[in-house]
Amino acid sequence: MIILGIDPGAGGAIVTWHKGIDVIKKCPDNAEKMHDVVSHIKNSSWVDGNGKCVAYLEKVWARPTNATRAAFHFGENYGRWQGVLAAHRIPIIYVLPTRWIKYWENKLKIKLPKEYKDKKKALKEIASNYTERKVTLINADAILITLYGLHEQQNLESEK
Repeated sequence: MIILGIDPGAGGAIVTWHKGIDVIKKCPDNAEKMHDVVSHIKNSSWVDGNGKCVAYLEKVWARPTNATRAAFHFGENYGRWQGVLAAHRIPIIYVLPTRWIKYWENKLKIKLPKEYKDKKKALKEIASNYTERKVTLINADAILITLYGLHEQQNLESEK
C-alpha cells in the first residue's frame, strides 16, 4: 500500500510512503500538475504492489485574519487536491493539524512550542529523524502527516 500525506497549502508538499519515504514534492501550482504527480504515484502502486493507495489530507481552512483573496486561493488548492484524488479513486482521510501534531507530541513525549516559527522548526527537526531525504520547512509537515497515516494504517491492519 502507498500512503500519501498532503499538506495542501501553496507552500505545502505531497509525500508518499511505500517501504519508506519515497516521493517528496512541493505542492504543484495547478490541477494538471497535481494530476500528473498523483498519476505517477497511482501507477507506481500497481507496479510496486497491489494498487492500493490512501491519502491523508490535512483538513484546513482559512483563518479570519487571512485576506479574502488569500483565503480563496488557499481553498482552491485544497479543493483541487480533493478533486484530483477523487478522480483517481484514492480514498481520502481528512486529518486535522491538531490531531497529527498531538500524535507526534504523544509519541515523542514532548510539547511543541506555541510560536508558529518555533513550532515549524521543531516539526522540521522531527521529520529529519525519519528520512535521509532533504527535509525543509515546506515538506516537513507532509512527511509527518504521511508517517501519521502509516501509523493509522498499521493500527487498522492490526485490528483486522
